[in-house]
Amino acid sequence: MRKIIVGSFITLDGVMQAAGGPEEGFKYGGWSAPYYDEALDTIAEKQKQPATDLLLGRKTYEIFASFFPDHEDIWPGVNDVTKYVMSNTLENSDLPAGQTVWKSSVFLKSVDDIKKLKESEGSDIHVHGSGNLVQTLLKHDLVDELWLLIHPLTLGTGKKLFDEGTIPAAFTLVESTTTPGGVIAAHYIRAGEVETGLMGA
Repeated sequence: MRKIIVGSFITLDGVMQAAGGPEEGFKYGGWSAPYYDEALDTIAEKQKQPATDLLLGRKTYEIFASFFPDHEDIWPGVNDVTKYVMSNTLENSDLPAGQTVWKSSVFLKSVDDIKKLKESEGSDIHVHGSGNLVQTLLKHDLVDELWLLIHPLTLGTGKKLFDEGTIPAAFTLVESTTTPGGVIAAHYIRAGEVETGLMGA
């Protein structure tokens, strides 16, 4: 059984959209940049494990595939790991004009394909970006770990990490740290069902 590990830059109100730059025409695109210091860079680099396969949504895949083949120095080993791509439309022959298929890419079509992948032998699988995909994984209880970089701001708009369809689920905090800029890095693992009770009883 392979673990699926989601890493995400998010705001206090859960927005994850366009953290690194003005993609998708989002008004607040690049909201994470002012907080990106040496401490945050060290934490982010920790999540880029070169021996770990990736699971990506179509949009994130297209962004990565247009950049990393020629910039592997930024993410050593990323071109050699398997990139699983969840897309109902993207095929090897349907990439943007002039873009070739990224080495070691495998295209998936359904949640059942992800479940089979999770049950197979191999390394853990990391998910970066890929908002729609992450929401699908949360809806079907397929997330084993969360690496969240929680930024000290609210945006009030934009695609959120946790949205309608997220199932009730408990997580355990196993590691956390705070950067000088106020970003909280929190590592959670899945911990069974939600428990309830009466405070003070």
